[in-house]
Amino acid sequence: MHSLLLLPIDYFLAAWFALTAACTLYVAIDGYKNPEPVVMKWGFILVTLYTGPFGLLLYVIADKEPRPGAHEQFVRPLWKQGVGSTIHCVAGDATGIILAAVIVAWMGLPMWLDLIVEYLAGFAFGLFIFQSLFMKEMMGGSYWENVRRSFFPEFISMNFMMAGMAPVMSFLMMGHDMRAMVPTELIFWGVMSLGVMAGFATAYPSNVWMVAQGLKHGLMTERKAGIQPEKSESAKSTERGAHHQHHDHNGHADAREETAPSHAIASHAVGHAASMHMHATSEATSAQIAAFSLTSLVLLATGMLAPANWVNMGLSAHEVGGLIMPPGMLMFRDTTAEAMREMSFADSRLVRARFPIDVRGDRELPFTMNDGVKVFELTASVIRWSILPNVAVDAYAYNQQIPGPRIHIREGDRVRIRVRNDLPEGTTVHWHGLILPNAMDGPSEITQPPIPPGGYFDYAFTAHQHGTYFYHPHAEPDRSQALGLYGALIIDPATPAKEVSADQEYVMQLQEWLWREGLTFPAMPMDGMQPNYFTINGKSFPSTDTIRMKLGETLKVRFVGTNNGFIHPMHIHGGPFEVVARDGETLAESARYLADTVNVGPGQRYDVIWTARRRGKWLIHCHIPHHTSNDNTETKGGGGLMAIIEVE
Repeated sequence: MHSLLLLPIDYFLAAWFALTAACTLYVAIDGYKNPEPVVMKWGFILVTLYTGPFGLLLYVIADKEPRPGAHEQFVRPLWKQGVGSTIHCVAGDATGIILAAVIVAWMGLPMWLDLIVEYLAGFAFGLFIFQSLFMKEMMGGSYWENVRRSFFPEFISMNFMMAGMAPVMSFLMMGHDMRAMVPTELIFWGVMSLGVMAGFATAYPSNVWMVAQGLKHGLMTERKAGIQPEKSESAKSTERGAHHQHHDHNGHADAREETAPSHAIASHAVGHAASMHMHATSEATSAQIAAFSLTSLVLLATGMLAPANWVNMGLSAHEVGGLIMPPGMLMFRDTTAEAMREMSFADSRLVRARFPIDVRGDRELPFTMNDGVKVFELTASVIRWSILPNVAVDAYAYNQQIPGPRIHIREGDRVRIRVRNDLPEGTTVHWHGLILPNAMDGPSEITQPPIPPGGYFDYAFTAHQHGTYFYHPHAEPDRSQALGLYGALIIDPATPAKEVSADQEYVMQLQEWLWREGLTFPAMPMDGMQPNYFTINGKSFPSTDTIRMKLGETLKVRFVGTNNGFIHPMHIHGGPFEVVARDGETLAESARYLADTVNVGPGQRYDVIWTARRRGKWLIHCHIPHHTSNDNTETKGGGGLMAIIEVE
């Protein structure tokens, strides 16, 4: 089971929901003895469940009886009556909306249809259940009479509420963290909670007006028999005056005369709360109701339609739910689901192995012999790979190493390579630069279907060339190769004399990485996808290898362009080198040349011979300064695409 705690926001949400549970429990227990109808008790419980401490705050400042007998006076202000009316609206409507959001996400409906279904479900739940059914006893009349009386107030209130909720849900669910579209993720419920708060804020003013006009009820008091409400100061003053006047005439008090004013004050204290039960005639005119309805519709349409100008509302949770885009990457209303999947993060929750900084890649791959065929095995999976002591990328890797294991064979060898796929997506392998049967070439959907997750494919061919080559995926390589799927393929010549030899040899595979906020994304040359780390053989300087030589020795460096989107001018200090091979082809002696920099583009390979002419530490590095930094900073003199040749 995937962990729900992936980003810092997830830890905050876990704490938020724990606090919400405590707040809801308090409101449920305390509300049990609060003197109000059951429907309002449930209203505050549900709203607190949806809004956490904010629901608790509303309950305490607007509804919770401060002392016995004081509820009538406490809830009398119109702003509190508006809170009660909005609580009732939000409890019913939001319940319908949230239930619909879960069902629609499970069904995989597009976002625009999701909003429509949520609106209809919220309106229906609020009107037919919370208003007309749960309030039937207090409103009086038949169920369908209550539906008719409640229609326009519920319509207005729901429109204002959804006008606030819709854009919040659209922008946050279709934003950079689209786990918010998946009900099994904490952030989905976080967005729902924030949406309910926004809906409450936009619905509150209209509810205050409707309560004032007698169109909706506010907070009400419902007491058990024998419990008397607390008298207001004005009522006490009136009673004291009546009592004093009666003593002046008769010398003693009359209980009947005291009771009447008290009853009158108590009835008045109920105020707006009793208006619906008493079938008071609304003071709102038809024109006012029509204008409010029209305004609510305009705001509703704006909230529902405006997000479509910035995000692709045609996408569903089945297509993009659970994806996380890089921070700062721009998405548009025509950004497709395929593009989003391509640019999304390597899911940290799929990591099955973690490796510290001292573990190296490019380890030679062992083989077995079967009827004269060298048999190799490659498995692509998700790992966590350290490129610096404090930076570990979530990567796609062959045989749990970056670069993938080196396949070292000889010209004329017959090979079979079984590739297993433990990735969450399809893959293939292309053997870059080799002459081989077309069916073994690896382009997805061209020469073979992609290897599905959990599947495998056997590549078989004979090596007819020699030189420096490499292998990489040809199914969405801008994603999977950028996340670490590449490895060297070195083929020795059948005739050893054809090899341009040196005292030492070093294979140098280049790559770019995008690591932000603890997540790894495929680096691409586009806005928001630019790399911020660069590696040689899976490590960034100062964690790259140090090549140790003796004075006068020669070094053969095989530069391999396993990098995806950039050209790297690779330069060696301490004197020029001789370029002896390019793209796997050994240059004739007359075609070889001296240089101190070669531009290694994606897919290119250069074999160069460098001579240790002087003692000391000599750099090999990319000559683009930004590519020799780690997230725009230098460590011990540099970073990224740098390594040291130390000559003794």
